[in-house]
Amino acid sequence: MTRRDEYYNKAKQQGYRSRAAYKLKQLDDLEDVLSRGDAVVDLGAAPGGWLQVAAEEVGPEGTVIGVDLQRIKPFADEIDDRIETVRGDMTEQRTRERVVEAAGGTVDAVVSDMAPNMSGEYSLDQARSLHLARQAFETALELLDAGGDFVVKVFEGPDVDDFRADVEAEFTYVRATSPKASRAESSELYLIGKGRLTAPVRPGDELEVEIVDVGSEGDGIASVDGFRLFVPGTEAGETVAVRVDDVKPAFGFAERIDE
Repeated sequence: MTRRDEYYNKAKQQGYRSRAAYKLKQLDDLEDVLSRGDAVVDLGAAPGGWLQVAAEEVGPEGTVIGVDLQRIKPFADEIDDRIETVRGDMTEQRTRERVVEAAGGTVDAVVSDMAPNMSGEYSLDQARSLHLARQAFETALELLDAGGDFVVKVFEGPDVDDFRADVEAEFTYVRATSPKASRAESSELYLIGKGRLTAPVRPGDELEVEIVDVGSEGDGIASVDGFRLFVPGTEAGETVAVRVDDVKPAFGFAERIDE
């Protein structure tokens, strides 16, 4: 039995609208993207396989917003109550504004399985795929709360490494993977960005800070626009030059460089 037959048949048997549902299941198993009570935005959601998986994972306390140019039919079971759909083109600003309005604030995860209408010319299809991935990325930056996660599909090819570097600059770490449910001949690649960074500093930044407190481990603590930066070997009241080493969603680490 081929992988295509396996996942197609499983989707039919288990009531999922597409075999792609198992891609999201496998991506979530790999990096724990979806949690109970989350608010999730699903881009390129039709026919609804990813919506079904996301709604199951977030549970009754969560919400899922599905966006697609095609109409997404309502669901006949209890998950319909936690799903909202927006019909529109994600390359258009007005659709993105509707998504932001529907979200009503920040969300915990943005997932995108968007793909272009295939022309049969790989270089063109890959470029269009990358454009859609960047649209999804911009939407994620607009919507994600600190620590939120991002999943996006792109076709392998030119400029994907540059795109990954851009995603890495905005998340704690990024993983590239191809789930088992992808067809063997497919060139699709999924990037998973974990831990949206909303800090005012990035690794490698050099700046002068005032140490305002000392933590329980004895490290000095600086505040940069309300963001805590731990600096070993410093004391409260000092003003020091530092280089940022690591940034987490809620705090970061830096080393003193003025000694």
